[in-house]
Amino acid sequence: MAVDSPAPAAAQVYALLVSADLTTIGLLADALQQLATSTMVCKDVPTALRLLNKRKFEAVVVDLQLGEETRTILERTRLSPSNRTTVTFAVVGNQGETEAAFAAGSNFVLDRPLSATSIGRTLKAAYGLIIRERRRYFRCPVTIPATIRGEGTEGQVQCESVNISEGGMALTTSIPLRPGAQVGVQFTLPGRATELFAESEICWYDEKGRAGLQFLSLAPHQKSGLQDWLSRKLEEMLPESVTNKFRKAQ
Repeated sequence: MAVDSPAPAAAQVYALLVSADLTTIGLLADALQQLATSTMVCKDVPTALRLLNKRKFEAVVVDLQLGEETRTILERTRLSPSNRTTVTFAVVGNQGETEAAFAAGSNFVLDRPLSATSIGRTLKAAYGLIIRERRRYFRCPVTIPATIRGEGTEGQVQCESVNISEGGMALTTSIPLRPGAQVGVQFTLPGRATELFAESEICWYDEKGRAGLQFLSLAPHQKSGLQDWLSRKLEEMLPESVTNKFRKAQ
């Protein structure tokens, strides 16, 4: 029998599960693992809130059985700079909890009593959203030529990319680049014929000749093309059993 390899770190999906009930934890952690999701379990509200302030999660699952304070987790998730668009789930036991969960910002609810079937059905419905959320922060390792030109450069500077995301790219260059400088970057994605151009800002530069660029503007059709390319690369990195679920969820 073939066994899927784990997803590379760059493609890993992360979930925060907040519950103190061992049965709930077991069922949800197993279901998330089947979707190549690394799950961090937290059994109290204060610790969960600290984690939301420190880490990025593609999914947050909150068991309202912990008490009314758990709604704060859902509310704070929506206020978190890095987790405000995270896909959220609430484990509920009655209609009142369902209404409270949606009012606090939950995207989905999981009704008690939980079962592998019911959890799987909800996760399947949500999986497309989870993958899109991962893509927003996905940094795809790729080595391609890039050209930058603008503030602080004399003519065109030939560079080589290290990785690329929706919001920017890291690259290596033979000349120093000043953080804060405004530049334009041109590059062509592997397998694509159209060259992309993005107005960008140098975010950082180190002594090894590596720099980080944040895209400030990208033509809508080019942005769409970059998102599509990143989605395909992310899908290629996921285990086959997961990509099959992903295709069904689209």
